[in-house]
Amino acid sequence: MTTTLSPDHPCLTAIRSRRDLLAEGYADTTIRAAVRAGVLHRIRHGTYVDGRVWEGLDDAARHALLARAAYRSARTASVISHASALPFHEAPVWGFDLTEAHLTRDDHKAGRHESGVQQHRGLVLPEDVIDVHGLRVMSATRTALEVTTLDSPEAALVAICFLLHTEQTTPEALLARLEQSITTWPDTLSTRRILGLADARIESPLEARFLHLCWLTGLPAATPQVEIRDRDGRLIGRVDFAWPHLRAFAELDGTEKYLKYRRPGETVAEAVAREKSREDRIREITGWRCIRLTWADMASPARTAARIRAVLSGLAA
Repeated sequence: MTTTLSPDHPCLTAIRSRRDLLAEGYADTTIRAAVRAGVLHRIRHGTYVDGRVWEGLDDAARHALLARAAYRSARTASVISHASALPFHEAPVWGFDLTEAHLTRDDHKAGRHESGVQQHRGLVLPEDVIDVHGLRVMSATRTALEVTTLDSPEAALVAICFLLHTEQTTPEALLARLEQSITTWPDTLSTRRILGLADARIESPLEARFLHLCWLTGLPAATPQVEIRDRDGRLIGRVDFAWPHLRAFAELDGTEKYLKYRRPGETVAEAVAREKSREDRIREITGWRCIRLTWADMASPARTAARIRAVLSGLAA
């Protein structure tokens, strides 16, 4: 299986080894000087990238370069895995530790932890691996299951919702692969719980975080992406989440929301005004109460849940 990642994708930015630089005429002293001057950036021991290019990369692409550097120097056949595989599926890496690259060994020997690299051991099936322009990377299905074994269930839910929404995997594929052998892995106690929460309708990391907040704090389950229509059946819009029986809906304000759905020639301010008008129209038609939430609200789950619960309790009463 191959990937649709384009050859000029930032995750595939050219990296050079010390040997490459020496062949180009550098000496060790000039390499060190170039790193100090910002002309080169040292990714990890013996691996470098153009300094100006590095400055323009986002966190996901930088982590992909770290993973590629570790993969390149691995002493045994390996596959880029766990959170390190996410950038190659263009999936969000929010919430994961990006200071370490993750590789899974092919030789079935015990994994090990060294500076900047976490090696894992596990049975790798042929269908688990895709080719990304010569790199061996875990498939979206395998990656989704692997990230549930890391430290952050919330981050895993964000990544899995994206992979489901972009149809890179399915709930059926995840459960089937889970039953094959992954139930014997360590740290999989929360895997089924996370898969049970994951929803292909979730369109952004912020929505996935709200889904996790509702579960974590015991809030009533909200339905994502609810369509609102007028009396004639015309679609007025969709709300991010709704509790129709309580006559309330939640709108999540992330910057990406306005950038993604901005119309040609429309400014961000105009997009915000249009969104406000849409929300007013929805309230007029439904009579529902709107609860607005932001990234900052997700950082205080208990306080945010108390605020939402107070609104919902008032409406129920």
